[in-house]
Amino acid sequence: MASTLKNHKTAAAAAAATAGAAGAGKGSFGWLAHVKYEHLMAGISGGVTSTLLLHPLDLIKIRFAVNDGRTASVPQYRGLTSAFLTIFRQEGFRGLYKGVTPNMWGSGSAWGFYFMFYNTIKTWIQDGNTAQPLGPTLHMLAAAEAGVLTLAMTNPIWVVKTRLCLQCNERVTAGTGTGYAGMVDGLTKIYRTEGIRGLYRGFVPGMFGVSHGALQFMTYEEMKNKYNQHRKRPIDAKLTTSEYLTFAAVSKLIAAAGTYPYQVIRARLQDQNHSYKGTWDCVKLTWRYERVSGFYKGLMPYLVHVTPNICLVMLIYEKFTNH
Repeated sequence: MASTLKNHKTAAAAAAATAGAAGAGKGSFGWLAHVKYEHLMAGISGGVTSTLLLHPLDLIKIRFAVNDGRTASVPQYRGLTSAFLTIFRQEGFRGLYKGVTPNMWGSGSAWGFYFMFYNTIKTWIQDGNTAQPLGPTLHMLAAAEAGVLTLAMTNPIWVVKTRLCLQCNERVTAGTGTGYAGMVDGLTKIYRTEGIRGLYRGFVPGMFGVSHGALQFMTYEEMKNKYNQHRKRPIDAKLTTSEYLTFAAVSKLIAAAGTYPYQVIRARLQDQNHSYKGTWDCVKLTWRYERVSGFYKGLMPYLVHVTPNICLVMLIYEKFTNH
């Protein structure tokens, strides 16, 4: 009898311990149990690879975006081909890769953190069951939260990248008063002359840009889920390379069409050749002098750049985490 009672007590204690562990997993820091660093590494790999291959298009997009037709120091190009040839002729091959170092750091860390945050939040919402569909609203919520966290960590790198891309003819050295010799020199000078506020220029329109990532990932995830459901397979079933590429391209084009103007405003606020009182001042002046077309400057090189970019990033990510 005593032995039976002892066994019951032992079983009850084990059950209580299990329930306590489960409760801890649901606590304030329960989401930490869902952090998987392969998502971080997959995002870094995809971001760095795509940046190395496609940086010249990103540089051209930025130069188009800040061209308001009123600032003499901003270069003028007739089109995408003209821009490429002019930069190559005037600044050489290295000119096409100005700002590539902070772009690699920024893109690699941004994609790495974004994928890690997004999948951690999504899996936490699913309570660890990756086959459970979330629906458009929760997908957008997870993507938006990941976007805000990522932007807060990477905005200073994007400021330096933008300014390096807009240095056309300066010959600079570290420590001098004008221009930036590289990423570290840029971060140091901006902090010294403009403070923390300078490193977070463009943060407000960047927050609006979170909607871009949220819309893109919601579209991407929903297309994958619906496709797998149509095939009568689990929603987390792996797809073929061509299917990943198709869904990535379509989701990026939809997000770009709806949210591109924030990138123009953000680039202009970060540009050292322009001086605006703030985000709303930039919006008003762009509308006054350029109307709707001003908010879509650089859209063509942007689409040519981001479509293969997102395809590469998503494909590398999906293959990296395919286990």
